[in-house]
Amino acid sequence: MSEPIVCFSTASSAEEAEKIARGLVESQLAACVNILPQVRSIYRWEGKIEDGAEWLLVIKSRRHLLDDLVARVRGLHSYSVPEVVALPILGGNPDYLAWLNDSTWGPR
Repeated sequence: MSEPIVCFSTASSAEEAEKIARGLVESQLAACVNILPQVRSIYRWEGKIEDGAEWLLVIKSRRHLLDDLVARVRGLHSYSVPEVVALPILGGNPDYLAWLNDSTWGPR
């Protein structure tokens, strides 16, 4: 089984978040994407402090898909530098992790 990962990304709107989530699941780059509405983000961009609402995507995938997942998010996203960060999943419900594995593309 390929190493499971969880990735985080943000989107500028509910519509954009849904477009990215559907694109990742339909292409089997993610087994599941949770969309959390209107998180508040405070960040530095082009020398200024920004403060705005974004939609948080919690993406469940596998390590060998990360490069393709990042490319897909970049292709679907309106931001010039979209956030995509990945963390390993160290463990969990074996049945859920098997489902994650079976729901994504690549070697089982």
